[in-house]
Amino acid sequence: MSSYANLPAPSPEQGLNRYLQEIRRFPMLEPEEEYMLAKRWADHQDPEAAHRLVTSHLRLAAKIAMGYRGYGLPQAEVISEANVGLMQAVKRFDPEKGFRLATYAMWWIRASIQEYILRSWSLVKLGTTSAQKKLFFNLRKAKAKLGALEEGDLRPENVAKIAQDLNVSEEEVVDMNRRLSGGDASLNAVVGSDGDSATQWQDWLEDEEADQAADYAERDELEARRGLLVQAMDVLNDREREILAERRLKDQPVTLEELSDKFGVSRERIRQIEVRAFEKLQKRMRQLAQEKGMTAPA
Repeated sequence: MSSYANLPAPSPEQGLNRYLQEIRRFPMLEPEEEYMLAKRWADHQDPEAAHRLVTSHLRLAAKIAMGYRGYGLPQAEVISEANVGLMQAVKRFDPEKGFRLATYAMWWIRASIQEYILRSWSLVKLGTTSAQKKLFFNLRKAKAKLGALEEGDLRPENVAKIAQDLNVSEEEVVDMNRRLSGGDASLNAVVGSDGDSATQWQDWLEDEEADQAADYAERDELEARRGLLVQAMDVLNDREREILAERRLKDQPVTLEELSDKFGVSRERIRQIEVRAFEKLQKRMRQLAQEKGMTAPA
């Protein structure tokens, strides 16, 4: 995918607000247009199609990246990492799976950002066990629940509570808190300028009540399992995949009768195919989860 040299890129010199204004000029894609572009890339490696898929989702990547504040890292670099994840998603996206690119790309974008954050923090020997990663991304949320967000060193009772809730040692809580306390970026810090008015971090947050970064561990499992679902769908044939998607993956499932008419078989046969496809999908997801060292889906 060599057509990305002319993509807009955030930089400290340019200013974050100018970059965000620039990417707003790229139009969103209708489902049919997105499908055709994705097919052109998948079937013919069309660089123009890939470029349009990426540019139409740059706002999504920036929005997700803005959620990862508070780690003392340059926001321009976080957005750049988000864009890397987006490009990886476009490269691997299969439009025949029945998912929109945005749903698929969210996992890749977050994974790319999280890997960047962990690589950066590894310079101070941040632990990389799953429990320590959970602590890293959830400490702010845990402190907020206890009303201790503004504290430096935590009180012993708060340390004990956080250690219990996040299944880590009290020593790890104290150590992580001291590392993170020195790295939080103020939401009032200036990130760019637009004419005579300076732009602050908080000006780009659509929901000031949301704390996307603090929800990492909970959402990470969900996003990882969505990734498993996409991979596991390969175990199904076209009919099984379509029936399962229509019956289990839609907000308003298609009725057995409608699918019976479409495929020319009885409603009971549709139900049997649905159950069999779901069992095959569960089995494959468990296999993939074990290969990745994840907890197997129920």
